Amino acid sequence: MKKEVFDIESRINHLINMLVDFTPKLVAAILLLLVGLWFINRLSKIATKSMERRELDVSLRTFLRSLISIGLKVILIVTVAGIVGIGTSSFVTILGAAGLAVGLALQGSLSNFAGGVLILIFKPYKVGDTIEALGQVGTVKEIQIFNTILLTGDLKTIILPNGAVSNGTIINNTRYGILRGEAQFVISAEHDFDKVKQLFLTEISTINEVKKSPAPEISILKIIDSGVTVSIKIYSESSQLSSVLALVIEKLKIVMENNQIKSPPKRVLTI
Repeated sequence: MKKEVFDIESRINHLINMLVDFTPKLVAAILLLLVGLWFINRLSKIATKSMERRELDVSLRTFLRSLISIGLKVILIVTVAGIVGIGTSSFVTILGAAGLAVGLALQGSLSNFAGGVLILIFKPYKVGDTIEALGQVGTVKEIQIFNTILLTGDLKTIILPNGAVSNGTIINNTRYGILRGEAQFVISAEHDFDKVKQLFLTEISTINEVKKSPAPEISILKIIDSGVTVSIKIYSESSQLSSVLALVIEKLKIVMENNQIKSPPKRVLTI
């Protein structure tokens, strides 16, 4: 009976000693967890404000804030577990192996993610720009983390992977604000080119959408037999170029008709 009482007292004393030893670690771990969570939340807000001042894209700001918050919380949990006495080496090994496996499985997606981050940071184009990339031409409707969404002139939706886009050649047709368009007319060689050029320039000057600077350019492109190919180059707002160029062609055709500017006679093949 005395032996049993002694064993119980011994176990109780051992438990008390364990609690005495463990309580400071538990309190320290809880304090570290609370302070760490507060610090992570504060740091996320500071990072968000910094990204807002740099005018980063909203989707990029949200993603980076989540990435910073989750990453720091994982580090905090591992640190707290170490203070409590839980072995962290195996935990870190498991996280590393899982990260490697996920990285290998999502290699293509991670490449697109990295490309999306680069596009959002360096802004080779933005929503509303008309670009040429990977052999496709269209207006940028969305810049997502993994893909860029284009809308073509015939209203087709094209989804481009950001990894390939960021590593390839990007032609931004609207970044400068204006574009040059070209139209060609073939007139008979019997006409005075200087007179025709002046008639064309006078008519083009009446079109308000055509930029005065850079000035329109009219030149002879080539001469074949009795025909002269005349090149007309005009500058206009990027978003209006196609409609302005069509208007220029329409008005110059009327000028040719009103001034009897003829096309070269068609060659008749004889056998």
